[in-house]
Amino acid sequence: MIAIGCDHAGFPLKEALAAHLYARGISYTDLGCDGSPCDYPDIAEAVCKEVLNGNCTCGILLCGTGIGMSMAANKIKGIRAAVCSDAFSTKFTRLHNDTNILCLGARVIGSGLAMELVDIFLNTEFEGGRHQRRVDMIMALEEK
Repeated sequence: MIAIGCDHAGFPLKEALAAHLYARGISYTDLGCDGSPCDYPDIAEAVCKEVLNGNCTCGILLCGTGIGMSMAANKIKGIRAAVCSDAFSTKFTRLHNDTNILCLGARVIGSGLAMELVDIFLNTEFEGGRHQRRVDMIMALEEK
């Protein structure tokens, strides 16, 4: 199960991605918003909680640029969120950083590219190995 959420700027793209996930038979839980003005940190927190409590394997957050959502998500212990707008970064944030939240900017990329990036994110496994040590180092920063 995938957790997905957005602020009002990301709402149209969230709807397109939800349809994309549904068409591919991928289960998701929609944690808002409904298109009305809202505060993106609240949505980021809700999506991240679903990932951290194990109800969802990963999350997708959308706002105008993806930056605000990623900043909010990365404040939550245990989350590794990345803003992506190209295939290479999306692939390698999973391969090398074991990212558990994908952030997308609805005012930066179109729905076709967003769908491609979501597919890459969901279909790329963490390599582990030498990268695990670095992910562990990143996570240790939360304790400082």
